[in-house]
Amino acid sequence: MSKPFDLNLYLVTDAPERCRHGLLETVRRAVAGGVSIVQYRREQADRATMLAEVLPLRDFLRTAGVPLIINDDVALAIEIGADGIHIGQHDMPVPQARALIGPEMILGLTVTNEAEMNAVDAALVDYVGCGPVFPTISKDDAPAALGVQKWAELAAMCPVPICAIGGIDAARARGLRATGHCDGVAVVSAICAAENTEQAARELV
Repeated sequence: MSKPFDLNLYLVTDAPERCRHGLLETVRRAVAGGVSIVQYRREQADRATMLAEVLPLRDFLRTAGVPLIINDDVALAIEIGADGIHIGQHDMPVPQARALIGPEMILGLTVTNEAEMNAVDAALVDYVGCGPVFPTISKDDAPAALGVQKWAELAAMCPVPICAIGGIDAARARGLRATGHCDGVAVVSAICAAENTEQAARELV
């Protein structure tokens, strides 16, 4: 059994220079506002930089009782004792990821279309992040936006808890939750770029 987690408000961290209040302080304020799970996502950084950034996050989130998920990097997740790992469709096969992290660590998977959703194995995957629902500037290689209706159709097929991601603000979060298929929303810039981080999180809960 994986560790317990709550997808309701899922913060995916931006690069520190794009976090208005810095990485750690942004996460602190976001958790105060209701963020229930945090993914550390960092691209184009060396190991020392990543460790310097993620270890304070890990320590704070452990104290706060909020799970820390590492994007893509299974070795980093294991090394720091993170609560879970999130992989995309082209990172590594799901069975390989599960074998590496063991049965207790949370395993999340990105899904962008019907074929990928049909392939989700509930015996291996703990949750799905599905999107982008709306156009997003936070991920350069994001596929075309699904829209709420198509997203809801995919979500209805999902055998595990699911969160929506991609261009989500407070109003869009309400619309997604109203579909009845949304276990949570994942955001990047809606929190990381906000002037009032805590208030931005509260509005998304």
